[in-house]
Amino acid sequence: MKLSVVIPAYNEADSLPETLSVLFSELSGENIDHEILVINDNSKDNTLAVLEKLGETIPTLRFLTNQAPNGFGYAVRKGLDNFSGDCVAVMMADLSDSPNDLVKFYRTMVEGNYDCVFGSRFIKGGKTYDYPRVKKIINRVANFIIKVTFRIRYNDTTNAFKLYKKETIEGIKPFLSPHFNLTIELPLKAIIRGYSYTVVPNSWRNRKHGQSKLKIREMGSRYLFILLYCLIEKFFTRGDFKKKW
Repeated sequence: MKLSVVIPAYNEADSLPETLSVLFSELSGENIDHEILVINDNSKDNTLAVLEKLGETIPTLRFLTNQAPNGFGYAVRKGLDNFSGDCVAVMMADLSDSPNDLVKFYRTMVEGNYDCVFGSRFIKGGKTYDYPRVKKIINRVANFIIKVTFRIRYNDTTNAFKLYKKETIEGIKPFLSPHFNLTIELPLKAIIRGYSYTVVPNSWRNRKHGQSKLKIREMGSRYLFILLYCLIEKFFTRGDFKKKW
C-alpha cells in the first residue's frame, strides 16, 4: 500500500531540509512505498528554491504551489486533491510530528485494515515537548468540548497529524474549511460517516525555526462553524452520507 504524505508549507525554508531528509530516510529505511507531497502555500521566502534543491536528492519528493486563495486548509486540500497513494497522512513542515510515529500509523492501518489512524498526544504513551502553556490549555478545553459534544472517546481531534485511506478522503468530500479548522473537519466527518478508526499514541515537539501559523484569536468562530456543521450532519442527515459498506 503506497503512502502519501501531504505537507503544507508557508515560509518554511529553514525547516524543510531537515524535515524532508529525516522523513525520507525513515520511510525508505522501513521500505515503505511512498511519496512526499509538499504544497508550497505561495510562500514569500525561498521555500520554492529550497524544494527545488531538495528534489535533486530526495527522489520521492513532489511539490506544488498553491496559488490564491491561501491558508492552511486550502494548502492541505490541494494536497488531498493531488496525492497518488492508497493512503495519505497530513504532517507539518516543522518536524513537530515524528516520522517514526508515521511509520507506526502506517503499520497499524495495514495490519488492522482501518479506514483512519488517529494519533493522540494525551493518552498513555503520548508525549509533548515544549508545548506553549496557553496553547495547551486551550487545546485541552477545545478537545474536551468536541469529545463531549460528539460523544466520542477520542481526545486529540484538533491535531492535524492523522492517516486516512484514499477511499476515506473521497468519502468525506467536499471540504469546507479554508484554515486550521480543516484539522477537525476531516476526522469528525470520518467518524460521523461511519469510517473505522483506531487511536495510537504519538509525540509532538515545538518547532525549531520560524513561528506557528496558527492564530488562536482568528480561529474561534471558524472552529465553531465546522463543529456546528458536523453536528447538523450527525443529527439531521439521517445517514445520507454514511459509508456504503
